[in-house]
Amino acid sequence: MTDQLRRPRVGHIQFLNCLPIYWGLMRSASLLDVDLHRDTPDQLNSALVAGDLDIGPISLVEYLRHADELLLLPDIAVGSDGPVLSVNLVSTRSPAELDGRPVALGSTSRTGVLLAQLLLADRYGAEPEYFRTPPDLSQMLRKADGAVLIGDPALRALYEAPKAGLTVTDLAQEWKDWTGLPMVFAVWAVRKDFAAAHPGQVKDVYEAFRRSKELCLAELDEVAEATSRWEPFDAATLAGYFRALDFSLGDRQISGLREFARRAAARGDVPALPVGGPEFVSF
Repeated sequence: MTDQLRRPRVGHIQFLNCLPIYWGLMRSASLLDVDLHRDTPDQLNSALVAGDLDIGPISLVEYLRHADELLLLPDIAVGSDGPVLSVNLVSTRSPAELDGRPVALGSTSRTGVLLAQLLLADRYGAEPEYFRTPPDLSQMLRKADGAVLIGDPALRALYEAPKAGLTVTDLAQEWKDWTGLPMVFAVWAVRKDFAAAHPGQVKDVYEAFRRSKELCLAELDEVAEATSRWEPFDAATLAGYFRALDFSLGDRQISGLREFARRAAARGDVPALPVGGPEFVSF
């Protein structure tokens, strides 16, 4: 790398929804050039904000709360323009019937949790009694009538919960039906101080991610087949899941991001975005 003093500290979410962005890194020597930190979304959020990571994924909510410290990487995100399959409200009753009822919020989620609260309040007129808990569906529903899950636990619940008579509400599809826009759950960001000091490293890491994403999207069936060997999902399920995800951050996705930010800021959950919108790193 052109200005390397140490390897950049880069975050990696240990969920299937981020595998397509990292797949190509595993097939090349790119991982040798970074200090990769694997963890849950909430831990990676905290590490990037604290300066313990230089570049990495961050939930949309935490990005909005710390946008003055971060720059977005272009055209890399995790979201969907319709059902996402892995950000779900699982409940014993319909969303509109959760008013005043206990709803458990999975502790690994920030954006999914706030999206659920926005939808329940403003789309369904429901104000449940929320509490945080580890993302274990059976334990969550022992104390609650609804549970918000993200990632692999949510994907498992999508297929298992209906067998138990539970309602599964895909929160990204609800957002699309409500606003007509895509939903962005996570973005990739670099700390402004690191970008200023090491622009060459940032560009190298970004290009590696971009190439990795493109490689995976061109080989999704092969990726799904390989992944099914160590995951509790078959290849067809994984291929369908990967195709439901949207890893881009173009004009429509930014419109969805801005609309989410506007609605969340109106509730006082995040600061308002600057008029110019999110700030991207420039190469």
